[in-house]
Amino acid sequence: MSRINEDGFSEECKKDHREVYGIAYTQNLLSGRWKPLILWFLKFNPRRYHEIKTRLWGISQGSLTKQLRELEADGLIHRKVYPEVPPRVEYSLTSKGEHLIPIIDLMEEFGKKFGDEIDG
Repeated sequence: MSRINEDGFSEECKKDHREVYGIAYTQNLLSGRWKPLILWFLKFNPRRYHEIKTRLWGISQGSLTKQLRELEADGLIHRKVYPEVPPRVEYSLTSKGEHLIPIIDLMEEFGKKFGDEIDG
């Protein structure tokens, strides 16, 4: 049985599917309805939880918390807790997260160009 790495893929999978591994890895990082939007919103400045929740229409508190934790676990965002009462928490992009921004920007451009088209 193949051992799965922290990135969700086995070494066997990486070797056998070398040509698509990069796409699969990136897709795995961005999987989740809100992750690309969270990353896009953080590209400008560090943000507090409430600021992010306010900008993402329709996201539940549980979903936002889950997506933020996954993004942090994947090394895409940093969570900074300030020693204040009440505690202040800010989220910002890591270097790895910043490297995804050009992809997010291309997704935005694609959506603006083709998003209004009606399939038919």
